[in-house]
Amino acid sequence: MNRIILIGNGFDLAHGLKTSYADFIDWYWDKRIHDLHSIYSNESKDILCTMKLMPNTFSQWQSFYWSNQDMLKNTPGKDIIKQLAGDITNYKIAKSDFFSCILLSYQKGWVDIENEYYRLLFPSEDKGPFLYRDKPKELNEELAYVRSLLIEYLKGIQENCINESIVKQDLKDKLYAAFNPNDISINAKPKLVELVRQRFQFDSTIRWDGYSDWNELLKAYDVKEVEKKMDEIKIFIQANRAQVDNMGIKTIIDNEFPNGFLFPDKVMFLNFNYTTTADIYLPQNERFMVNHIHGRLNEPESVIFGYGDEIDENYKKISDKNDNEYLKNIKSIKYLESPNYRNLLDFIESDTYQICIMGHSCGNSDRTLLNTLFEHKNCVSIKPFYYVKKDGTDNYMELVQNISRNFTDMKLMRDRVVNKTFCEPYSDLSAVTS
Repeated sequence: MNRIILIGNGFDLAHGLKTSYADFIDWYWDKRIHDLHSIYSNESKDILCTMKLMPNTFSQWQSFYWSNQDMLKNTPGKDIIKQLAGDITNYKIAKSDFFSCILLSYQKGWVDIENEYYRLLFPSEDKGPFLYRDKPKELNEELAYVRSLLIEYLKGIQENCINESIVKQDLKDKLYAAFNPNDISINAKPKLVELVRQRFQFDSTIRWDGYSDWNELLKAYDVKEVEKKMDEIKIFIQANRAQVDNMGIKTIIDNEFPNGFLFPDKVMFLNFNYTTTADIYLPQNERFMVNHIHGRLNEPESVIFGYGDEIDENYKKISDKNDNEYLKNIKSIKYLESPNYRNLLDFIESDTYQICIMGHSCGNSDRTLLNTLFEHKNCVSIKPFYYVKKDGTDNYMELVQNISRNFTDMKLMRDRVVNKTFCEPYSDLSAVTS
């Protein structure tokens, strides 16, 4: 039995990394203001926003910058832009419709660029304004520019902030934890019985390569005092063997297993982020792997940034249009450009698996992929890790609501999702986004 750990942006946020879309937008404004020092005209322009000096003020942005450098260096770019936008006599700030929608959601306290893109790509009366009707190419060009900026921004964070010094031991313990029998769905209990039976048949005899089955498994999970732990497991097996022989494996399923007895055979970190934070938790052995399903920053062409909800009722209308621009940034199509998706399919077909959700909101922008994982015949458990807010409330229910949207079979969802009694929070998670 294996485990898949869904790694979302909340995983990076838990390490103090400023990787939210809101952080990215703040950086964008800081960058735009900083770049004014080299603009020798009255217009600073990119595909998202044009800033223009009116005739009754400075003749070029370079002069404006050096005349106000002390203020500009000590004030956040977003605040400077707000000031300029409010002074329509001297300045003109014009934003694209796509960027305006992003900023509107940002002002409301949340922002999801991929969702905003989809709302504009194919809007309906209840999903968004008809700002880009029959203009998918224009919208795609703006998304491509945002993507290039996001890569630039995250590269800086990855190079300067992501290293082994930020590893959190409590989070590592959760990533490496053994299965809790209470997490396994009712319909999948026979699979748990099968795992226990396999572990009862593990050999503790040292092989020619210097390892035994138990020795190799425990060392793969970086267990301290392996020989002592092996002795505990041997005692457990000996104490329960007669009962198992007489009454079957099921009679001990609810017992408290020694730590390590129910370690997963293999673990895949399914990384929806573009950063390498998940990689610093990766042990150097074949039981653990990272699948960068949305690409890597050091391979910009591999970065997938778009939308992935083929379940949405509007998707068929998009696919029926005789215009490939509408499908250009659909994730399920972009997945075909690399082996990552196929590797994931190989993994879920190879054995039963539990899903642990760490920092992923399970929102609609990854709905097609999540539906494939959640409803697959080999999925035996879906365990969300939630966070506790400052007021004492938590987001467990919000996560479960989002998870439910990725199911077409609600009965299956209720069996597979672990109830809150057996779930636990991230100790340091301050926010969860996708």
